[in-house]
Amino acid sequence: MVSLAVTSALTSALAGCSSGDEEPEPTPTSTATSIAPTPPPTAAPPPKAPTKGACYRLTYREVLAPTSATPPSKCDGSHTSETYAIGTLDTVVDGHLLAVDSDRVQDQVATACPAALLDFLGGDPAALRLSMFRPLWFTPTVAQSDKGANWYRCDVVAVAGDKELAKPGTTLKGALAKPELRDRFAMCGTAAPDSEDFERVICSAEHKWRAIEVIPVDAKTYPGVTALRDRLESPCEDAGLDAAADPLDYKWGYEYPTKEQWAMGQTWGLCWAPD
Repeated sequence: MVSLAVTSALTSALAGCSSGDEEPEPTPTSTATSIAPTPPPTAAPPPKAPTKGACYRLTYREVLAPTSATPPSKCDGSHTSETYAIGTLDTVVDGHLLAVDSDRVQDQVATACPAALLDFLGGDPAALRLSMFRPLWFTPTVAQSDKGANWYRCDVVAVAGDKELAKPGTTLKGALAKPELRDRFAMCGTAAPDSEDFERVICSAEHKWRAIEVIPVDAKTYPGVTALRDRLESPCEDAGLDAAADPLDYKWGYEYPTKEQWAMGQTWGLCWAPD
């Protein structure tokens, strides 16, 4: 509330001489004018939260950013991402308000969004790991958070190739439970996984090899390259044989996580075969 003080200017009477019947001039008086206080400005509503099921035309660079200002587009058009979950940020810890870009808040979203992806896509964990579907997430900007925005948004994209996103042209809800979509967005390669020409692509693109099986690695810490090779060699050879048209002439390969990938949660290897 803004308080306005009104000051009255007082005029002093002049002492004059009077003669005869002349009446003395009256002493001027002042009148105080009342001014109503200015009401406080109405607080602007927080920025509108995103909508579950919305689709967006995001570039590869835009999906790597922590925030997004891109407006939604039609899901049956040339979109690249789809919002599969919306949540509320927990920004208060022990009575202290945390910034939206703090590690604690961002870690919350980085856990919640990947955990919700499989429920949206359907299928099982192995099918997801053999696909090119990836989760990504956005939070409000600091300025939006200061205005009361307290949401997070989980989107799914399909990586088509090196720094390239696929355009599904349809919703991806239940995609891993639909054979056509599961095969279209499965993980394939332009060459054998140990080749210098290897590039990971969706299987609807031109390719020569396909990821065919997921091999979990049971270890609390990174086991090292030798142990990973020992773990993958035999089951991947068997998987390659099962996928081969000629049991007497077949190829197979495997791919194991690096130490950095292991630290990010990839505790499994992949078996590959020509396709």
